[in-house]
Amino acid sequence: MAGGAFVVNDGPAPDYGGRLTLSVLMTCFVAASGGLIFGYDIGISGGVSQMEPFLRRFFPHVLEKMAVAKHNDYCLYDSQALTAFTSSLYVAGLLASLVASRVTKAIGRQRVMLVGGALFFAGGAITGAAMNIAMLIIGRMLLGFGVGFTNQATPVFLSEMAPTQWRGSLTAGFQIFLALGVLIANLTNYATARISWGWRLSLGLAGAPAVIIFLGALFLTDTPSSLVMRGKADEARAALVRVRGAGADVDAEFQDIVRAVEVARESEEGAFHRMATRREYRPHLVLAVAVPMFFQLTGVIVLSFFAPLVFRTAGFGSNAALMGAVILGGVNLGALMLSTLVIDRYGRRVMFMVGGIQMIVAQVAMAWIMGAQVGKSGDAPMARPYGVAILVFTCMHAAGFGWSWGPLGWVVPGEIFPVDIRSAGQAMNVSIGLGLTFVQTQSFLPMLCSFKYATFAYYAGWVAVMTVFIALFLPETKGVPLESMGTVWVKHWYWKRFVQPQAKIADSLT
Repeated sequence: MAGGAFVVNDGPAPDYGGRLTLSVLMTCFVAASGGLIFGYDIGISGGVSQMEPFLRRFFPHVLEKMAVAKHNDYCLYDSQALTAFTSSLYVAGLLASLVASRVTKAIGRQRVMLVGGALFFAGGAITGAAMNIAMLIIGRMLLGFGVGFTNQATPVFLSEMAPTQWRGSLTAGFQIFLALGVLIANLTNYATARISWGWRLSLGLAGAPAVIIFLGALFLTDTPSSLVMRGKADEARAALVRVRGAGADVDAEFQDIVRAVEVARESEEGAFHRMATRREYRPHLVLAVAVPMFFQLTGVIVLSFFAPLVFRTAGFGSNAALMGAVILGGVNLGALMLSTLVIDRYGRRVMFMVGGIQMIVAQVAMAWIMGAQVGKSGDAPMARPYGVAILVFTCMHAAGFGWSWGPLGWVVPGEIFPVDIRSAGQAMNVSIGLGLTFVQTQSFLPMLCSFKYATFAYYAGWVAVMTVFIALFLPETKGVPLESMGTVWVKHWYWKRFVQPQAKIADSLT
């Protein structure tokens, strides 16, 4: 049988002694700014979708529904055309992510970030100048192509550049910039909501974060792993020396990288085929599917998209709903900033547990308040104190996500894959995530209309499931070098039956 492209050493993980140098900080700062692209889009869509000038131009039937004297608050924004405006980006992002792994392998992670930034800039320009729905959707799809490429390359770039002991905090920078993008978008929506053409400004400013990532990526070098995979060993070693600093055991780390890449090349099969068919890759396949699926099912993504609409449903006025979204974005950003201080101290599993419990409590509370106040019919007015309580529990949910699944949903996939399937694994992670984002953005408003307050209980149930899954099946990866990550699977109570100690990468065909 064909041997797997996977080496496991059950000895202690090596310590290369890399420091937190200015070079690695600047490199990771620029790369993490790719999260601004995704975050700005997440934040901008929901706010623009409830601006009357925007609705009047593209979705007048929504305004007609709002004008009806008696209506169901849960169904106020239930429009497939309106949700298609948001979700079309993620279809394009899904398609881009399916080819991003091959493109990344051919041209490197740094150039893929350049491509993503350029596509996103073009998409922002077209949506800001849109004269009809066709232009709007085309622009959104270009934005989606940009998101698909940058989301595939950036987390892997960060995990490969960061020193082992700081990898969690630096990789979490992507999610911090994502949350910052959401907050900037919400503030932009709040500032432009009173202007008749404010929606054009909100959509067109998507080009700003694209310029940041594009110009920043011009000054980055590619990762040592990517350079070695493309036959540029001298450049790879120079890049490693630059980011690790004096005192680091660069030679040992470089030799481990070269060894891992050489082992990866000995397998002739494609990375996706190996993940799907090789027993030793079973843990990676399961987590490549489970992590992005659970990330989406926390409910945070759709709440971020549609926060202004949810707050309108809870009885807030238009401007108050936009300010509620700003507060929500600020809480999420604050929680993410806090997570960077503890993610490499307490480990991944503890943060998953704490955040999961907090999200369950918040979602159950929101379901109870909405059910008791708005009712099943959706036509009962909500008293202001209860509307404020909805905002508080929504912020509590966002904070729980911000120091658990928010950063770790990007950190864990960026560090668990061996080098030969790292691009493919991240591509699968991004593809599944974007695919589920499309499904959820297209279905959330109809679900809110049909399930009503039970929508929040639905997400609470999923958070309970994912918290149990993490407790049982995710090994702790804190402080483990990427090239020694196989050790965590060997020691895990369940996965050790698939990954055996001293398994060799280049087994011969028998």
